Amino acid sequence: MPVRPDLTERHQNILKATIQHYIATAEPVGSKTLLEEYNFSLSSATIRNALGRLEKAGLLYQPHTSAGRIPSDWGYRTYVDRLLNPDEKIGQKIEQVFINQLKWESWSFEALVQRATQILANLSGYIALITMPQTSANCLRHLQIVPVSSTQIMLIIVTDSYQTQSVLMDAPGLASEKGQEDEEEIPQELQILTNFLNSKLRGRSLSELSALNWQEIDREFARYADFMKILLKELSRRAQNSLSSPIMIHGVSEVLRQPEFSQLQQVQMLLHLLEEEQDRLLPIIFELPEPETFSKRVSIKIGSENPLEPMRSCTLISAVYRQGDLPVGSVGIIGPTRMLYENAIPLVESTADYLSESLK
Repeated sequence: MPVRPDLTERHQNILKATIQHYIATAEPVGSKTLLEEYNFSLSSATIRNALGRLEKAGLLYQPHTSAGRIPSDWGYRTYVDRLLNPDEKIGQKIEQVFINQLKWESWSFEALVQRATQILANLSGYIALITMPQTSANCLRHLQIVPVSSTQIMLIIVTDSYQTQSVLMDAPGLASEKGQEDEEEIPQELQILTNFLNSKLRGRSLSELSALNWQEIDREFARYADFMKILLKELSRRAQNSLSSPIMIHGVSEVLRQPEFSQLQQVQMLLHLLEEEQDRLLPIIFELPEPETFSKRVSIKIGSENPLEPMRSCTLISAVYRQGDLPVGSVGIIGPTRMLYENAIPLVESTADYLSESLK
């Protein structure tokens, strides 16, 4: 990821205006447009210089030499992280629509999710995706850590449905603080660690493990703290890979009218992903936050930040919904990177909140 540039207030305002104008019009933005349509008390030359500085910083680029500027993925990222003010009234609007149109007391949850997906697509103008809740089949019944060498271990996982998974993991530093004679103690210590983890984790959903706080870990296992963080991330990744919940999808035809989807091959790739490869899409939508970012309510992947090629010209905004404290599903929208982020973010947040409330 590029180094975030230091922007003056003037550069921030010009970047914000450029992005907002491009989102509204899909047309490259020049200094004349900014001077005529925004209240900048600046000369055209000053605005041109600022646009040039923003381009050099990688936040804007020119599709053609004589054209105005358009935002890069990094420009959108800077806008979302530093300059955006989400419209909370939009979130309140969709909440009211849900209250008026969804009678979840008398509906099945599947019918509720299907209708909520339609409403989210209609209000956002983008592709709406909501996963059905995960079952409890991914709860941990037992795990075992088996030493393979001084730098590798085998992690064996058994779920409550008696499915077994195993993975070979690097464990650098496992024996770094021990001498050669003391390395014989590693199997014994790993067995003690295995017993400790089973006592702490048995019965928990695998998808819950990434949110656990290990700051107050027992002193006797302090040396294994970094190793256990790696192990827990692997458990969470395994949970993501085993997801099999269907995804409700609406709004495809509307978003494909956007100019960004004018190329047939790009459209076909995206449609194939949505219709035929939901197993690849699901772990990206139902992405659990890292413990250090757990307070963030939404995940936003812009353009090239998306790991799947069909989504590299899109933005994905997603948020988990919960049953109690346990994340069980996710709400997302996919649209062009030229997305109205001010509206999209609170729409996703409020939909996730409504589904969480419904599951109570």
